[in-house]
Amino acid sequence: MARETGSSASPGRQARRVALYGAATIIFICLITLPQARDYVGADNDDAMRLVEVRDFLAGQGWFDLMQYRLGLPPGVLMHWSRLVDAPIAALIRAFATLFDRERAEALALAAWPLSLTLPVLAAFGSAGQALGGRVASHVALILSSIYLATSNRFLPGAIDHHNVQLALVAVMTAVLVTRPGWRGYALAGAAAGAALAVGAETTPLVAAVCGLVAVTWALEGRAFQGRCVAFSLGLALGVTALFFATIPPARYWVVTCDALSFGFYALAVAGGGFLGLAGLLASGRGRVARFACLAAIGALTGALAVRIAPDCLGNPLAGLDPMLVTLWLDKVSEARSIAALARTEPNLLGSLYAPGLFALAACAFALWRGERVRAHAVLAVLLLVSLGVAIVQVRGAMFSNLLAIVPLSLLLADLRARHLAAKGRLAPALAFGLAALCAPSAPWAVAGYVLLKKPAKLEAAVDSRQENAADQASPNCYGAAAMAPLAALEPTTVAADVDAGTWILRFTPHRVLAAPYHRNQAGMLAELRIALAPPAEAEALLRKADVGVIALCEADGPRGAFKGPYENGLFARLAAGDVPPYLEPLPFADGLRLYRVRPAS
Repeated sequence: MARETGSSASPGRQARRVALYGAATIIFICLITLPQARDYVGADNDDAMRLVEVRDFLAGQGWFDLMQYRLGLPPGVLMHWSRLVDAPIAALIRAFATLFDRERAEALALAAWPLSLTLPVLAAFGSAGQALGGRVASHVALILSSIYLATSNRFLPGAIDHHNVQLALVAVMTAVLVTRPGWRGYALAGAAAGAALAVGAETTPLVAAVCGLVAVTWALEGRAFQGRCVAFSLGLALGVTALFFATIPPARYWVVTCDALSFGFYALAVAGGGFLGLAGLLASGRGRVARFACLAAIGALTGALAVRIAPDCLGNPLAGLDPMLVTLWLDKVSEARSIAALARTEPNLLGSLYAPGLFALAACAFALWRGERVRAHAVLAVLLLVSLGVAIVQVRGAMFSNLLAIVPLSLLLADLRARHLAAKGRLAPALAFGLAALCAPSAPWAVAGYVLLKKPAKLEAAVDSRQENAADQASPNCYGAAAMAPLAALEPTTVAADVDAGTWILRFTPHRVLAAPYHRNQAGMLAELRIALAPPAEAEALLRKADVGVIALCEADGPRGAFKGPYENGLFARLAAGDVPPYLEPLPFADGLRLYRVRPAS
């Protein structure tokens, strides 16, 4: 078996290297995005909703109060997002507001936040490349990381949803596991795992995999890994405890939810981390069989606790959605589709979303077969398998597999480069290095899919799985500030509009909206869909029951194709055809956003 190889660089030199690549990456991102930017908020609904949440927080809404009072049916919708992401964005807005007006302060803050998150990703993977493969591997890792950051859309100015924070935390955990620093590094990884759970539930499978890898490493190595195991366990347990009590109000301490940090995830993380830390303290000196027996007991206890406390969280958290919402909303959300659904609808995206992760998994398998950097490649293979497994079920998991692919592909490219240079002009090593370099990023796969399969998807959407955005699903002429101005001038009321319009109405107007694309707003989305699809004669009663004052429709886009088939005689379809029932009054509108006031009941 080959010996683990790598080299170290001085902290100062590594920091300068990361700073150089970070500056280059940020400058490049700004050059390719800012000149043609039409808005300072990202095109995704989540970006607009995050800004609404931050504005409410800055306006005095409580730290523990995550209600969106203007969303859905009264009294509102309790959101599942964390103040941990709201807080730094709000702080940046407040800081810039000391020098600029509110709009400019928001624009600067919403640009600075995602760009700043490029640095922890670069630092994590640059150090991983240095530790495992030396200077060349570090540079390759930084180059691949820069390409990922510039093409993923999640680190571009205006991208303020929580996915970029999750990616940065996953990068930190991965770097610690493959570089194997001292106990301080593992304490940091444990704290990052706790923070990932607190920020959003999407990382739960990867956090569980990280915990499992630490546990198995302890069982294999025993006393040699004791300090790191205990440090990780304490970092996880103490970190998630601090964040639980810092973000969860006392009235909800015992509430279990499966889409955010709650008592369920908290109890399992503390129990699992606590049991592992205790085992590390008491059983590290025992034999390997005894240590694996301890792990089996910990797994059984944690599993029993999960079944007892949060049995619903062992399945799909969206399984309880109303069938009408699944058919007319969830099945049309791009990032929630399975690989099979994506292959049917947009096969040109398959390469960019899945090829880098599969290529990296193959590189790990080849390295393990050759006995090269066995521990690191085994860890990377497990994390890649988990993320690819998630991506098969929901395409959003591909953002993690593409991220995790950076480290193994950096090591592969560094090795192939060394073989190419040693071959002194032979064609085969040069060809292998060139092909691997071409196939490592997702961007070439996106271009190939677009050119070969000739699908009309935008290249930037092909580069990233993040396609649930209003720019693609609704005309920007309908949902920009100018189009919203006539609606914003009306007295505050409840607005019925297409689900993708909801967040933009919340951003640009003082109104309440029935629908926005968030699964906790089932009642509001169902009310909007029933109004939209009901015949005009029946829709009036539904409008008045929901206290709707205005209907807002984009004349260029139907609500997710609901005008077709059995719903072509629904209210929204008839309005699009110019058939206005007597209980509605057309209002002046701009840029294609048609407005109809609900007349008072006679």
